[in-house]
Amino acid sequence: MALHAQHLTAYVARYYLILALINITVGASLSGSSNVLSLLQPYDFLYYSGVRAYYGGEWAKAAELLEKSITTKETLLKVRRQCYDDCAASGTAALSKLDSEEGNTWDQWALDWIQQRAECLRFCIGQSVSPTGQLPVSTDIEYEFDTRNPYNFLQVTYYKLEKVKKAASAAHTYFVANPSHLEMRNNIEKYRRMEGVSEEDFQDREIEKEKHWVLYDAAVHHEASSDWLRAAEKWKACVNQTLLQTDECRLQCEVAAQRLPVDRGVDSVDGVFEKAAALSLSLLSCRQFCVTEVATRPGRISAQEDFLPTQLEHLHIAQFKAGDFTGAVQTLRSFLLFYPSDKDSLDNLQLYLETLGGDKDSHDTQPAQEIVRYISESLEEKKLLYFGVENLDFSFTDPDLWTPEDVVPESIRDAWRAEKEKLSEKIEDGNQLEEVDDSGFFAGGAVPQVGVTLTMDDEALNGTNRVVLDGVMTEAECGSILQLASVAASVGDGYRGRRSPHTPHETFEGLTVLRAVKLSQEGLVNQSDARLLHELGERVKTLLHSYFRSPSGLFISFTHLVCRSAVTGDQEGRLDLSHPVHVDNCLLEPETKQCWREPPAFTHRDLSAILYLNDNFDGGEAFFTKRDAKTVTAQVKPSCGRLLGFSSGPVNPHGVRAVTRGRRCALALWFTKEKIYRDMEREEAEALWAANGQEVLKKDEEETDGSAAASRNARSHAPKEKRGRGRVTEGKDEL
Repeated sequence: MALHAQHLTAYVARYYLILALINITVGASLSGSSNVLSLLQPYDFLYYSGVRAYYGGEWAKAAELLEKSITTKETLLKVRRQCYDDCAASGTAALSKLDSEEGNTWDQWALDWIQQRAECLRFCIGQSVSPTGQLPVSTDIEYEFDTRNPYNFLQVTYYKLEKVKKAASAAHTYFVANPSHLEMRNNIEKYRRMEGVSEEDFQDREIEKEKHWVLYDAAVHHEASSDWLRAAEKWKACVNQTLLQTDECRLQCEVAAQRLPVDRGVDSVDGVFEKAAALSLSLLSCRQFCVTEVATRPGRISAQEDFLPTQLEHLHIAQFKAGDFTGAVQTLRSFLLFYPSDKDSLDNLQLYLETLGGDKDSHDTQPAQEIVRYISESLEEKKLLYFGVENLDFSFTDPDLWTPEDVVPESIRDAWRAEKEKLSEKIEDGNQLEEVDDSGFFAGGAVPQVGVTLTMDDEALNGTNRVVLDGVMTEAECGSILQLASVAASVGDGYRGRRSPHTPHETFEGLTVLRAVKLSQEGLVNQSDARLLHELGERVKTLLHSYFRSPSGLFISFTHLVCRSAVTGDQEGRLDLSHPVHVDNCLLEPETKQCWREPPAFTHRDLSAILYLNDNFDGGEAFFTKRDAKTVTAQVKPSCGRLLGFSSGPVNPHGVRAVTRGRRCALALWFTKEKIYRDMEREEAEALWAANGQEVLKKDEEETDGSAAASRNARSHAPKEKRGRGRVTEGKDEL
């Protein structure tokens, strides 16, 4: 059934406005219900109660309440969905009159339909959910559940209750959304070593919400192996699942209770209608941003842009290569609804139609109806939102790149277009972004060690927060550490003879402080050399803390002695790098010149350093580039005792040139301002020395840690084994 076109936008606006207003007071009429205790209780209250029990050491109670908070939230979403479906037919008698009525009578029937449906929803939800359970939760609670923090508490709780299978499942579920959480990574390794725990126990309990990502990864896998039939099958399923997830998210925006708009002060002219409009627009904005929510992987901060159109692009190509030409035409026409003037897509459509030849039915294939409906709904919402931007001072940032220009009102179109052009220019140029370093470090401080000289500063290195210091080690010390590396490699440290992960033309050996200490206790290396390896980390930290004038404490995050050796006879015509250009604490995208500070990058790294041990090899120079990963801005040649230090952020993309002859050895170090990310392997090594009555040079206690308070994400909630603290180790990301 079709509504009158001139009434369509008004109908949408009224529907969301009245539904939103009723949802504000959804609990008011139910406050006297006699069966409140049998209804769903607020899941935020259950969560807070579980956390209190956790900190009180009441492990069984904590497990019960935390599990109940998770299941209550899941049940609440299901109740909302069921009520939405059950109330879909409400008001249909009034709705049927909309096509035949005009003027004020049309408005009355529209109001009657909307009100009947909203009342049905309120009554239905009230049958299953307590009045307080229907109220919106705080943004803090939303954050806790979005980051899966209940599972962080649960994995400790089950560990304490000796239910290690459940602990392993909770730990894995939390880690999927927090892949850079070093302590949880270590806990999972501990669970794997525990008796009675198998790989099947590491289940993601939230997997139902991420089905579209499972399908996406499977489609990419089949596409990479040119299995086009299976790729098309998975891409099709991924598109359908993405639409389902988006619909579910949009439905929850519509049915859930809404917060009142923020009061803009005593000077505001907002009346009840303005506030109601703001509430309605907020609901529409929530529905629009479901695109972003569905397109964001667990553990990622940024959404994948153009998520649905990208899937359609992959799908039509896979269908064409699999021989499904009719399906390819339909999918491509669906894609063209997003980008109707895309030249490559129009050329592909012509190719597909020529391939079909005289098959008239296939030529007439129309876009998928679910895509037509998706775009139609989205555009109607955008029109209302931009009306609010133009007339009601509403703030809305469009999450879609495909929004057509004619949806934007003419009065703000020029500003909208200028903002898009400005953003494009900034991304294309990237120069302004490269000049900013928000690390909090300021190069140019004192060099507090006799014999150490400043060789290159920011100006000489053509960048920000970069330094080269010489004389940090003596020739004898370089020789000792090189000997340590050679002995460790000969006895085997897990790296011997392995090809480099970055190039097939080199092999590498690596050694950590803890491994060196253990080898020394076994009598395989000199104890003095192991202690020197540890002490060098403290020495470098002192130098960089002073030179970069760090306002807060600095902690060693990871230390790794690594040697790269050129593979003899495998260097001719070599064009690759020993280590490709990258940034240490964010994910560099050279094409857009953006750097995303999110997992799987080591986002906690603040300072990076390379302490060189030798120069009797060819190649191996460290170099800096702009964000395009191509324009070299500076280069540093290794030599014994030379220290290269720099801030770990996006102002310092860097790489290592190929080692084409000999063996290049260096000590790679990373530092953090956050104590929680300190190198626990060093502390374990220090504990081994202390157990033998040996003193350890350590300066962390003398420094202040500006982030000592427990974080909101409860990073320290990790099980400790009875025989000492657990190790937290980083990946071997050598410089």
